[in-house]
Parts: sequence; structure tokens; C-alpha cells
Amino acid sequence: MATIQQLVGRWRLVESKGFDEYMKEVGVGMALRKVGAMAKPDCIISSDGKNLTIKTESTLKTTQFSCNLGEKFEETTADGRKTQIKKCIFADCLQLHRRRIGSTSGMGWEGKHNNKKVGRWEIGGGKCQIFYVLLGFLFTFRVHVTV
Repeated sequence: MATIQQLVGRWRLVESKGFDEYMKEVGVGMALRKVGAMAKPDCIISSDGKNLTIKTESTLKTTQFSCNLGEKFEETTADGRKTQIKKCIFADCLQLHRRRIGSTSGMGWEGKHNNKKVGRWEIGGGKCQIFYVLLGFLFTFRVHVTV
């Protein structure tokens, strides 16, 4: 079984599938989607066992968020959307359950669906795979390797 300490380090994006479709679904404009699809960010993850910090660096932009495992927190995404992480848990993988803040429709991501996206970070074979699920369907996955 994976541990939170196995996430700690610098991870470089080496593969990405379905990311443009995912960004479109959550309401990112076309120009920013095109630039974002070309970015090859590094994720730098640190943890003291209770607190987790994830910093994403690319030539386009650097973002960072920190949280206490198991607690809610707010995050501003790289494209400026305000979100709330409802759960930040680690069992056999890191899971971030995110919803958009400030939706007047109650539907969340541009009124298209039920407000919820799940990011699942899995470690194995020297890789960190991140799966993003919307509407109960896998929209994208991204593969990182240690640097």
C-alpha cells in the first residue's frame, strides 16, 4: 500500500490524455486551454505527515496550495476559478474532492453537472498517475515521473 511520503518530491509531467476536453468541461476558455495543453508542469509535493503542500510549476504559471489531510479548504485554480476541496484524504492514494464556489445555479462547473470533480493520485512503478473524474466518468489522466 502507498503512503503519503511516497508522494513527496518533484514529479514531471510526461503524458496527458483528454486534458483539453476536461478543461473545456470545467469552463476554461479556448485560449487558456491551448496554452495549458502545451505546458509540461512539475509538481513539487511536501508533507509533514498531517499537512500537505502541492506546488505546480511551469513556464506559464506557478500555483500552490496547502491543506491539512481530512479538512476542507479553498483553492484558486490556475485559471482563477474558486473551488473548495471537500475532502483531502489518503488511504491507498490521495483523493481531492473539489466543487466550484459561487455557482448560482447550484450545478457547479458552468451549470453543466453536479458541482463535483474528483482527483485521484496513484503511486506505483516509479510513476504518479492523476485521474480526474467528472460526472462519474474518467475525463483525463496525467502521468508524472520523479525528477
